[in-house]
Amino acid sequence: MAQPWSARSRAIEPFHVMALLARANELQAAGHDVIHLEIGEPDFTTAAPIVAAGQAALAAGHTRYTAARGITPLREAIAGFYASRYGVSIDPARILITPGGSGALLLATSLLVDPGKHWLLADPGYPCNRHFLRLVEGAAQLVPVGPDTRYQLTPQLVERHWDADSVGALVASPANPTGTLLHKDELAALSASLKQRGGHLVVDEIYHGLTYGCDAASVLEVDDDAFVLNSFSKYFGMTGWRLGWLVAPENAVPELEKLAQNLYISAPSMAQQAALACFEPATLAILEERRHEFQRRRDFLLPALRELGFGIAVEPEGAFYLYADISAFGGDAFRFCQHFIETEHVAFTPGLDFGRHQAGHHVRFSYTQNLERLQQAVERIARGLKTWNPDAL
Repeated sequence: MAQPWSARSRAIEPFHVMALLARANELQAAGHDVIHLEIGEPDFTTAAPIVAAGQAALAAGHTRYTAARGITPLREAIAGFYASRYGVSIDPARILITPGGSGALLLATSLLVDPGKHWLLADPGYPCNRHFLRLVEGAAQLVPVGPDTRYQLTPQLVERHWDADSVGALVASPANPTGTLLHKDELAALSASLKQRGGHLVVDEIYHGLTYGCDAASVLEVDDDAFVLNSFSKYFGMTGWRLGWLVAPENAVPELEKLAQNLYISAPSMAQQAALACFEPATLAILEERRHEFQRRRDFLLPALRELGFGIAVEPEGAFYLYADISAFGGDAFRFCQHFIETEHVAFTPGLDFGRHQAGHHVRFSYTQNLERLQQAVERIARGLKTWNPDAL
């Protein structure tokens, strides 16, 4: 019997970490104390002012569809946020509210990528980016990157990998899984390189706000024609509310609005109302304290892992991840992760989930647990390294 599922569906890879997560959950259900460093989700619940705004929205009956672009007050609030945080003036009409950052990526790929065309993406990088391209019958041209470019695309790499089917590049700053940034001059250079080739620049700014010792520049400070993906999930802590946004050039908005109407009608109305509270001073004060807590966690875990022998060549400036080379320990990353789940009940993510370039000897740690739990994790990892045998079957 012929395979009933589409080639498109079969080409999209699963998350390898999900098998490890399932095992971690089994162990937890059996009564074991599992430390979760594998999931890219803040451990904080949504800040109280946002929850209260959501509850008030439900009580007031905000449960119906909204316009596909999103409610006007939220688009205006986001525009005001860009003005105060980045010093850029954006017409609220250029902002579309989406169901999570994924909704923004769906709109951008649907608009900009024809079948057979591709974007340049850094490898390692967030896996769903390449999967969305496959979904719209495009492709990801994965560009191997390493510590020499802080795991980011450069104009030189664009020049080397650009071909007749290239139509743009998607970069992330801060990036998942490496936590590295593209600074303002680097964004400007990438923008110039792509414009020279008639390509689009799409920037994932989903981890903006979660930076340590520096501020992330928005690409809109140097390129008003760029497409920006963002989300309320990470800095604003609204993962389960499924809310994000896309900033696009003015001439692209009618097409994007048409796509939004057809693909998802609108983002959740109660989540949009709740998100208005994100920009209140009291809420921002809570979010900034959480950012400082993430920095404290990074500043503990980074040297602790290096001391154990993990290779972390570039200090991450943002997000909440450490991308570590396990070459000093031998073996492959997936088996390495399995070993620590089974023996020490510490879960982290194999590099296979983030691309192909040297993925087999990298892992990602997510510091979304409190300092006490991170200290426990380090103690367990140190113990587990003594029993790790890379040659065992």
